[in-house]
Amino acid sequence: MGPDVPLLNDYKQEFFWKRFPQTVLGGPRLKLGYCAPLYVYMHQLVLFLTPWLLGGIGTLLYQLRVLDEAFAGVVSGVLMLGVGATLQGLARCMARRTGMVQRLPAANNILADEEEVEFTHCVAPETVRFVVPGKKFIGNVVLHTFLAGALCGLSTWYLLPDRLSSLYGHTGAGLGAVVPLIALSWVTVCIGEYSLIVNTATETATFQPQDTYEITPLTRPLYILAFIAVDLALRFSGSGVVELQVASQVLHVLFVVLPVLWALGMLSPLDALLLWAMEQTLVHGLGGSAMSTNIRLLVMFLSSVCVAICTFFIPSSLGVVLFTVAMGYLFSQDLTQLMVLVKGASPTLGLGWWGLPLSLIFIIGALTEAGLLHQLYFINSGNLTLSVNSTDPQEVIGWLLIALFLLTRLLRELQGACVLGGVMLNPLYPRRVTTAQAFRQKTRGLRVAGIIRRILMNFVSPLVMIAFLSVDESLKKVHTASLAIGFTRAFRMVWQSSEAALLQMVLVVIIRLAGGHRVACWNELGSTVQLILVSLVVNRVSQFVCKLSFTLTVLITSWTESKQRRQSAGTLLAINAALCPVLLGVVALSALLSAPLLPLFTLPVFLVGFPRPLRSWPGTPGTACPCPDSVYYQQLCKRLASAIRPALANGAFGSCTPGSHYLGRFQGRLLWISVLERGYGYCTINIKGLELQETSCHTVEARRVDEVFEGAFDHVERPGQCFQLLNPHWGNVLTPCSVLPIRVYSDAQNVLTGIIDSPDHLHQLNSDFLKTLVWILLRYCVQELTLGAQRTKGQSLQTSGRNSSLSSFADWSDEDDLFGPVSVRRPIRMMVQTNEGQTELGLGVSLPGSVEIHSLYESMALSSLPTLRPLGLGLGLGLPIVDKGKDNMPALTLTTIPSISQPLHFTSPHSELFSLPTEWQTAQLASSKLQVLQPCFPEAWFYFCLSQLVVESFGEGDLAQVILGLQEDRALRELYTQVVLSCCVALGADPQVFSPNLLFRLYCGDGPWTEGLEWLRANKELHQLTLRAFRYSVKLLVDQASLGPVESLDELFTTLQDYHDNWFIGLVTDRSWQDSVVQEKPFLFSLGHDLTMGTYTSRVLSLQENLVQVGVLNEESVRGQWANLSWELLYATNDDEERYSIQAHPVMLRNLTVQAADPPLGYPIYSSPPIHLRCL
Repeated sequence: MGPDVPLLNDYKQEFFWKRFPQTVLGGPRLKLGYCAPLYVYMHQLVLFLTPWLLGGIGTLLYQLRVLDEAFAGVVSGVLMLGVGATLQGLARCMARRTGMVQRLPAANNILADEEEVEFTHCVAPETVRFVVPGKKFIGNVVLHTFLAGALCGLSTWYLLPDRLSSLYGHTGAGLGAVVPLIALSWVTVCIGEYSLIVNTATETATFQPQDTYEITPLTRPLYILAFIAVDLALRFSGSGVVELQVASQVLHVLFVVLPVLWALGMLSPLDALLLWAMEQTLVHGLGGSAMSTNIRLLVMFLSSVCVAICTFFIPSSLGVVLFTVAMGYLFSQDLTQLMVLVKGASPTLGLGWWGLPLSLIFIIGALTEAGLLHQLYFINSGNLTLSVNSTDPQEVIGWLLIALFLLTRLLRELQGACVLGGVMLNPLYPRRVTTAQAFRQKTRGLRVAGIIRRILMNFVSPLVMIAFLSVDESLKKVHTASLAIGFTRAFRMVWQSSEAALLQMVLVVIIRLAGGHRVACWNELGSTVQLILVSLVVNRVSQFVCKLSFTLTVLITSWTESKQRRQSAGTLLAINAALCPVLLGVVALSALLSAPLLPLFTLPVFLVGFPRPLRSWPGTPGTACPCPDSVYYQQLCKRLASAIRPALANGAFGSCTPGSHYLGRFQGRLLWISVLERGYGYCTINIKGLELQETSCHTVEARRVDEVFEGAFDHVERPGQCFQLLNPHWGNVLTPCSVLPIRVYSDAQNVLTGIIDSPDHLHQLNSDFLKTLVWILLRYCVQELTLGAQRTKGQSLQTSGRNSSLSSFADWSDEDDLFGPVSVRRPIRMMVQTNEGQTELGLGVSLPGSVEIHSLYESMALSSLPTLRPLGLGLGLGLPIVDKGKDNMPALTLTTIPSISQPLHFTSPHSELFSLPTEWQTAQLASSKLQVLQPCFPEAWFYFCLSQLVVESFGEGDLAQVILGLQEDRALRELYTQVVLSCCVALGADPQVFSPNLLFRLYCGDGPWTEGLEWLRANKELHQLTLRAFRYSVKLLVDQASLGPVESLDELFTTLQDYHDNWFIGLVTDRSWQDSVVQEKPFLFSLGHDLTMGTYTSRVLSLQENLVQVGVLNEESVRGQWANLSWELLYATNDDEERYSIQAHPVMLRNLTVQAADPPLGYPIYSSPPIHLRCL
């Protein structure tokens, strides 16, 4: 798509220009898109002006001195209450009259904006429903109605002319400003009242996708009430507070601008406003951290407020110090992990139960230090003989803090791939490293430096900062609200965010050393309140720098990137240059409010988004749009989290504060890592996986990500010595920071041209298939024998003479199944001894622990299966049963053992252990076909496998005699010859030379119909074993073509055993493929067919340690693009898949950022729940 793709298509443009005027006016729909009677517009206009009319009545009565100002407001409020009750009652009455079908409110129903209503007359039900849709809940009817009355009454009181005249003065200029101020202010009140009681408009500031509980109508009225509350505070204070009077004057002017702010979406919805306010107060006022979920945020906020209140009422300064240090340490921990530890789950506390006594020892040491220093300092400060020129201990500790800060910051910079904010490459970071082992060797020195930094930051710095605060002078006057909050926050920050607290204390010390203590107003604040102000300034300045960088990126790339250069690019750049002060003001305002900077449609048109939590989304992280590729991220997630822990602790990821975002890259996989929460020694993150089926936009940005990482980690030589260490992609929103060695699947896909279409290789396939099937059937018998031995748990086999038989399995259990759940128990073979001393092969109950392999076709549609013949025709299903009435038949427990017409007579007592189930021997195939194939049976291989498996199974005794007896047993060899050749014919694998198409179809289990196919499919377990054997033989064919032929039987046996133990060989679409990935099977192999190229391919996943490259993203770029995404989809409903704002942008990574948003706006294919990492 070109850069001049429409921002909104024609349909959406028309929709937007109908919705936006409704948003500006608070709900009246004056542009419908179809013809409507005049009375529809008149109804809306009258209802819109009703608050002004009712408020005018109260104002007039007050101006005529009929009523005082309080009663004038009450009269207006009561009148508005009556109007609201009448409207809501009429709406509900019409809703009942028209039937049970209820409409959604227009604010939540996009189709309501497009619905064409046929009006009959001015008070018809459809007219009432159109003008006043009504409320969904009766509680909201009552609440909104009473709130409308209160709002009208208070607004009348707020906008009385005499009140405004006294506020702005009785001069001519003041009176001239009062008249337009009153008129425009009543427009604001009318907008708020209409959205509350008549019809609610869709807000540009939308946080939740759906307004389930009708919170949106309350947004505008509550903002109006907040402005009125300041004026009420001024009235009740007696107009003696100068600050309140100035604030009231300013807010009366801003009151007029409220409709503009609502239309631009700068004012938060109530839910977002509440979460943002709690988060900002918790972080900057109470020393906490942004939290991973809304529930955690609410609980932590309330708990921290209680701690601050308790601090205020503690009588002694020593008690304040000890209490705030202890509570700060406690609240900086993730206490939910204690519950996890108690439940016996995985110990995410790192040291498990050992972490508790160690933590207790450490906090006792910190409390002892704080108490002793505080007492010694105040004893000495109260001693009159103390020398006047003695050194202030806080100054000495301040110098130590400066030294600690410089050292830890230097060690942190050395850990990452880039330094100085990504401008320069770190010369000490290893380059061109391809293996994890080599990377560990080259970063040994950096890891030692990281451990030193970890010790300094986690153990030394908190103790030094506690010492600094324990000897602060302001502890003498702690019984003030500001200092109580200040000390609560300061001692909490020491633990919660040691790095940020160290920076803030160093800045306070530097200001003090520079003479700031001589400034009376600054010195009177006290160190803890100074820390709060410094925290706010540092945070806002940091945000301003990040937002300014994002602004410059959008501005510059709109012209330098040819594919982003629209026809309007030059005009927009000129406007931004001419309005540069305004642009800087917008950036500064968004930083001041900690709100995202919203680039409209990702163009250089900047707005201030509404303040919202750092997570940007209302829900709990962990929602995704799963697909079959999600399993690769599921496997990678746990490994990645383990690798991130030391990197975070050592400082390789930078400051890593809540709200930071990182991008990981390995082969075709892109990982989006978001930091949700940070505390003392722990971090909570969310990992998302982006789609693997790359679109054109995805490919462009993924290629640029690879180039960014190559420029930093591969260190391509560039001309000029001074430019060697410059980051070639410094302007990109992605800055490389680290490489993580992770055990992850490496994906290799190869074209098999020249392998599976080679006659020489295909000729060998038939022989390999027979050998593989023999090995698998023998292995199957050994596996059942091993499982039976495990289940008996002490029970011995009953033997008689040379023949033996298995006892009853009725009491055996499947609870200890090693191979997962078993859906069906299949009959097993049993050797039954008769009175004549002969042994007969029968059927018994299921062997507990045996594995039922699910059919490949169980998850496929019936229409996709080949046509099946009627079952039971020529398959030998009518087997005679054993006559239980005969006296010479021994009784068996809980089962009847049938026999076959021609029972097998084994000459070896151990042959029965390798016998196959009776139903596997019932294939009715032409004897001529089997006789032709009989010379193909690998007899030497059969005996070799027998000898090897006997050694593995028995392990002791006279193995040579056992092997000799089995090899001389002709019946056993004939049994395997019949079953193996029958399976070969039934599967369709009997031709001398395969074609590539036939090979691929047989591999997929979709071979052509053959004479014995119904019999084979009826025996599901045998069918799966046969299919597995063929797949093993195909893998063997590929390996022999690549690595050379197998030269001995022992090498072939070892190769097949390796396939069995370490490989999953099947199809990518199999459920077993995904299960093997989750279980981390070392290798996976599959065949594929590229229909476009007409070639056959192989895919091999190898689990090995690889290097995953990670970079940090400009967090303000992410927040800004997500804010635009929210506005564009939730308000403008611009869900066009080819819209401009989702097109590839190699510098801003626009497409990847949109993908990484939480559903329903984004579409990551995997998203982990919040992951707790111990980083101590």
